Amino acid sequence: MMKGMERKMKILVTGGAGYIGSHTTIELIKAGYDVVVLDNLDNSNEKVLDVICEVTGTRPTFYKVDLLDYDAVDQCFSENKFDAVIHFAGLKAVGESCRIPIRYYHNNITGTLNLVDIMQKHEVYNIVFSSSATVYGMPKTVPITEDFPLATTNPYGSTKLMLENILTDVFKANDKWSVTLLRYFNPIGAHESGKLGEDPKGIPNNLLPYVAQVAVGKLDFVHVFGNDYDTPDGTGVRDYIHVVDLALGHLKALEHKTNQPGVHIFNLGTGNGYSVLDVIRAFEKACGKTLPYKIEARRPGDIAICYADAKKAKEELGWEATRDITEMCEDAWRWQSNNPNGFCEL
Repeated sequence: MMKGMERKMKILVTGGAGYIGSHTTIELIKAGYDVVVLDNLDNSNEKVLDVICEVTGTRPTFYKVDLLDYDAVDQCFSENKFDAVIHFAGLKAVGESCRIPIRYYHNNITGTLNLVDIMQKHEVYNIVFSSSATVYGMPKTVPITEDFPLATTNPYGSTKLMLENILTDVFKANDKWSVTLLRYFNPIGAHESGKLGEDPKGIPNNLLPYVAQVAVGKLDFVHVFGNDYDTPDGTGVRDYIHVVDLALGHLKALEHKTNQPGVHIFNLGTGNGYSVLDVIRAFEKACGKTLPYKIEARRPGDIAICYADAKKAKEELGWEATRDITEMCEDAWRWQSNNPNGFCEL
């Protein structure tokens, strides 16, 4: 991929110390890219950079910067000649977004407007955007294809859909742009080394880190929100994708869409749906113990069933997920059991 190039492509990864961003940074470095990480460390830890260096032998340049700080982001661009940006940075919890919507709208939208304005100022026209399957709202059927109607059920999803529209309009106004919108389903798992995984600050918002913390003894039981959905066992069904498979999807997007003007939209998922209880059982197998759980009321904004049709990514990017739920849970357990308190103890 890098043959014949005078220099490595330089990629800015916003939110690169976060869960998905850090795994993607590892895969970018392994593939020969020059990576700069920008992160405000709001929901991440600078020790992640030490792990990235340990795993790859290269420490990415790091800017502790918030996208809401326009001048600091502009300074980062002035000091580097970027070829493309992979944009992960943003607040990301569905339930929390329903409680504090103003913070979500301000942070996610204003931060991205700053980023795109600065990219244009510095003539960087390639962006891969971390979108979400939440833009599909409550789909009438599954699997979900990229041409499904778009609607949202919570403020987090609404910020993703608004940003998809904004980035589409940016291209319409200036056809130099290559905008790739990657609609993730549910990332779980961890790096196979056991040295890097999901490390949320405080009580986890997402299912798998919560299950892992119950398994390691930090939390008492798993909260199962709703068992009256129209699904095989009554619990919500999602398309869980290994975070390394997801990271590799970003490399494929860069490889195939950099400097190709347009708006390119891809689902990144496995095409398989697993219920909350399926995940708990798979994790019990990985950790070798029974995990207590408690059925509770549905959460606002949650939907019954959601899984991807990812054929387009396979056909156009040559990408597909290869890791199954067993491997996802085994890798997550390796990370959690090695690091029961996450990066706090490194």
